[in-house]
Amino acid sequence: MAIQWFPGHMNKARKELSTRLKDIDVVIEMLDARLPGSSANPMIAAMTRGKPSLKILNKQDLADPAVTALWLDHYERRPGTRAIGLDAGERAPAQRLIAACRELAPGRGGLEKPLRVLICGIPNVGKSTLINSLTGRRIAKTGNEPGITKGQQRILLADDFELVDTPGMLWPKIIVEQGGYNLAASGAVGRNAMDEEEVALELIAYLMRHYPDQLGERYKIGEMNGRQDYEVMEAIGRRRGAMLGGGRVNIQKTAEIILTDFRAGQVGRLSLERPEEWVVWEKAAREAEQRLRAEREAHRLERQGKAAPDNPARAPRKGRG
Repeated sequence: MAIQWFPGHMNKARKELSTRLKDIDVVIEMLDARLPGSSANPMIAAMTRGKPSLKILNKQDLADPAVTALWLDHYERRPGTRAIGLDAGERAPAQRLIAACRELAPGRGGLEKPLRVLICGIPNVGKSTLINSLTGRRIAKTGNEPGITKGQQRILLADDFELVDTPGMLWPKIIVEQGGYNLAASGAVGRNAMDEEEVALELIAYLMRHYPDQLGERYKIGEMNGRQDYEVMEAIGRRRGAMLGGGRVNIQKTAEIILTDFRAGQVGRLSLERPEEWVVWEKAAREAEQRLRAEREAHRLERQGKAAPDNPARAPRKGRG
């Protein structure tokens, strides 16, 4: 199942953002530390190409610290990019962020050349909570559902430091299937755009490979060896009392339990992707997209009675002169 979610307010935000970018000096992109690759917005990357970038891996207190270190190094090795990790409840992050942004744009500063910084991220990544921490007051709405912030707002963090907040945005087409599942597991996707049972099964399958001990310990279901993901889901449902009549497991309720526990960090400090995994997933997705485009083009040409460029054998015959 391909997971896609790009409601109208996100499209509106994209258009508003495009008009503001010419005045922006640095782009802060907030990523979910448990899924940095999946939560990096390729639409924002294309729109802000060439601008200095600060990657904030938020919720690092919920992520595997060893994997987070790999991701921080991955981003730090990119030119014009800084990366820092933040905990969801960190109280005084303002100075760290301001210092990192000033380092990325050393030519900006002072009242004559104030530093203008854009902050963006996927829904439910914790951006509004961070902004409230930065300002020391509640000026951004927060909540557990994606899509809380609907419009841009400007915030002065210092006399010469202006922060432009944007609504949480995904992008029109998520091509990396694993990325779609990870976004859904994190709570970045509206419930009407996903099958919670399928997302929970994908999450269980990944945790069985990388974190079997934490999974078994959380739900008291023993060893993972030799078990299928659906068997583990049913065991969790029985253990948690998510049952229907006739001794059947309530799979929908079980999926909700698993996703809620993951989002709250109840299973442990977990990361759903490593940099090297993401490179493989993204490459495979792009190759699949290219194959699909080639097949569609060949089909279009066939319907028009023409040959595809790489298939001269199907070229229409020339008339005799």
